[in-house]
Amino acid sequence: MWPSITICRPLLLKLRSGYAFSKDTQLTLVSPSKLIFRPSASCSGVGKKWTRPTGYDTGLKTYNSLTKQKEPLVLAQEGIATWYSCGPTVYDHAHLGHACSYVRFDIIQRVLSRVFGINVIHVMVITDIDDKIIRRALEKSISPTVLARMYEEEFKNDMLALKVLPPAVYLRVTENIPQIVAFIEGIIRNEHAYATKQGDVYFDIRSIGDRYGKLMGAGDVAGEPGDTEKRDSRDFALWKASKPQEPSWESPWGKGRPGWHIECSTIASSVFGSQLDIHSGGIDLAFPHHENEIAQCEAYHQCGQWGNYFLHSGHLHLKGSAEKMSKSLNNYITIKDFLESYSANEFRMFCLLTKYRSAIDYSDASLNEGRSSLATITAFTHDAQAYMRGQLQCQAVQEGALWERLAETKANVVRALADDFDTPRVVNAIMSLVYYGNCHLQPITKPDGSPRTPAVFGAILAYIRETFEVLGVDLLDRKEAHSVDSSGTLENVVEQLARFRSDVRAFALSVEDTPPGEPVPASQRPRSERLPLLKACDTLRKDLAPLGVHIRDRGPNSTWEISQKRSAGQDKEK
Repeated sequence: MWPSITICRPLLLKLRSGYAFSKDTQLTLVSPSKLIFRPSASCSGVGKKWTRPTGYDTGLKTYNSLTKQKEPLVLAQEGIATWYSCGPTVYDHAHLGHACSYVRFDIIQRVLSRVFGINVIHVMVITDIDDKIIRRALEKSISPTVLARMYEEEFKNDMLALKVLPPAVYLRVTENIPQIVAFIEGIIRNEHAYATKQGDVYFDIRSIGDRYGKLMGAGDVAGEPGDTEKRDSRDFALWKASKPQEPSWESPWGKGRPGWHIECSTIASSVFGSQLDIHSGGIDLAFPHHENEIAQCEAYHQCGQWGNYFLHSGHLHLKGSAEKMSKSLNNYITIKDFLESYSANEFRMFCLLTKYRSAIDYSDASLNEGRSSLATITAFTHDAQAYMRGQLQCQAVQEGALWERLAETKANVVRALADDFDTPRVVNAIMSLVYYGNCHLQPITKPDGSPRTPAVFGAILAYIRETFEVLGVDLLDRKEAHSVDSSGTLENVVEQLARFRSDVRAFALSVEDTPPGEPVPASQRPRSERLPLLKACDTLRKDLAPLGVHIRDRGPNSTWEISQKRSAGQDKEK
């Protein structure tokens, strides 16, 4: 066995290859002509200690699972964030637990790019070969490839329906087998993995000492089941020897297929190299998956810190249950089924109301909270627009106070987003602005001659719309509106109907034959013979409401809006 030499001071070596190494270094003499270089945990303090990256400080703070606290977000390149995320294992329908994680990280990526001007380069892997895929394919008597492609397409359609922006590229495991084999060979060369007689390859946990366990701690971690030739029970598979009725590929160790963890290390490294800014996934992936990714990458690249920030989203729980929503527990709701009763906007608002790394309870009550917030914003929008059009008479508006509140809200929203993407604070700030604006839109029956200040409400509406658009909530519902009537004919018909009703109602309320639209003295009552007209107007208003047309009488004037008609599933909730 050749000796190891540990040099506990900075070392700069210029090798023939031109490679410079300048860290506290452990040199292992493998043969008279071969040295292995390893960062030394014992004297450099690499171990599990997180090192703040050098580069561009964004001014943001984010919770880093590597340190269990908020850290300044420092990127390797100014204005660019490299981001890798674990995609789905495509063997079944995606469910709301998956949706919650993907929507939450979509919100963060939108904030980084559209609020803070950072170009997010996002890569996602599609796991299209796995034990679960093989089992399900055998059950259905179809090939694993056909099964994987079918559910991959469904997943992408689900993400589109939830308005999740696609990554820069999706990369399939089966299309990266040569790269995976080469990556495993690199780990073996660096003496951090070994092959067995059966043709399996395992990562050697003991070879990296106390550097294993950066996310969850090594502790007495139970290893995954495997070959009896494993050196340590914690060692995990990089390559699995071929079994009957399983897809396989050629390798130096015989036919087989990749282990689960190696695929992400390989694909992330093939795109981003030896340094990654951000890695994301559900908290259930932190161990063993992300833990093993870190071990593999640092063993391959011979570096002390591969991924600088690990972001994990909290579990989605069914209300009253401590268990996460999961296929294995058979307690899940598919995305497709969910969207039959709720909209993508409502689900996204549901996600915005909790911090991305917090567990979240799924229930009708929590979803209705998001729906109620959207309804409040919609009602304020219509009232503000009615005021701007002169259809809503209000008491004098405190314009200066409204402009000041708008400026405060903008500052509070940016501060909240810069502090670990605190979306509940953002929603709270905007809802407070809405409530404050509503206080200035109290209708009065008789104009008092106060000056009107519509511009400030226009600014408020534009800001609210733009902010939610950044977060992925489309308050204009363009897609739905287009599917109802792309030409705007429906809106024109409702406008003419509401105007005719207003004229009839004004005539019925008048005590004399005065032109429709003029104010009616409050002390006088409508003529009794015209009361049936008032009743007919009220009946029309009530009959139109279930059809999604809402008319609101504001003294002598009326406003209207068209809302999405509720599905049968939504009606049952009430």
